[in-house]
Amino acid sequence: MRIAFMGTPDFAVPALQALHEAGHEIAAVYSQTPRRAGRGKKLSPSPVQRLAEDLGIEVRTPVSLKSEEEQAAFAALDLDVAVVAAYGLILPQAILDAPKMGCLNIHGSLLPRWRGAAPVQRAILAGDEKTGITIMQMEAGLDTGPMLLKSITPVDGKTAGELTGELARTGAELMVQYLASPADYPAEVQDDDLATYARKIEKPEARLDLAQSAAQVERQIRAFTPVPGAFFEYEANRYKILAAQVRDAAGTPGETLDDQLLIGCGTGSIQPEVIQKAGKPAMDLKAFLNGTKIPKGTKLQ
Repeated sequence: MRIAFMGTPDFAVPALQALHEAGHEIAAVYSQTPRRAGRGKKLSPSPVQRLAEDLGIEVRTPVSLKSEEEQAAFAALDLDVAVVAAYGLILPQAILDAPKMGCLNIHGSLLPRWRGAAPVQRAILAGDEKTGITIMQMEAGLDTGPMLLKSITPVDGKTAGELTGELARTGAELMVQYLASPADYPAEVQDDDLATYARKIEKPEARLDLAQSAAQVERQIRAFTPVPGAFFEYEANRYKILAAQVRDAAGTPGETLDDQLLIGCGTGSIQPEVIQKAGKPAMDLKAFLNGTKIPKGTKLQ
């Protein structure tokens, strides 16, 4: 098939690679404009743009697709289908209608649960036992289109980073599977009554809420690993907890229960296993405590 691929972050990379390896004609890749990153604040292309350039595929990085010029340029590609994976820009109706088969989205949840920008993180925060990938036909609404193909993935204590990587690989496989024989997968209309909204993650959410149960705090840690990183503050320094275990020991929420950084929660406690001080590499608890002493009874912020 003649395809336009539209994606930006690492989540979208396996799908672009898989479609290329499956022999589809990728007429163009659309990705968000390069962003400034690193100490030098140099413009850095997205992971999808880097792969597309390595594969010799034309890359387009419009700021918006709302102009008639951009829509005409897209329509001129004469596409069979557009494949979208975490692109990050709104697709106007003219874009949705241009390919013969429309636009198909690789969405990181079992729709209609967790429509929106952060389905993986919200599934972990909610304590969902399973999530997955949905291949869906895009329409004007936010992740409201008919579902074409699904795959279930257990959450199983994974971090958002681990789960996102697994779902990205699954999504790539499912999209190739669907495009090989679209007629085998009839569309299923979503039940709007079952829909939940996965709003975008805001940085203030990453501060550990130690008044919650230890189980919920541990979910918060997994949901925000690797980014933005669930954190507490001590002596004007910020520390991210990248992995932790739930413990039964009870104490004042937010207070250390011993000199080994066992932290009291609303119910139970958490024992950090991997910690990262701002600007420093991550380290295991033993190495961290060798260099940073946090006495019993310390109130963490």
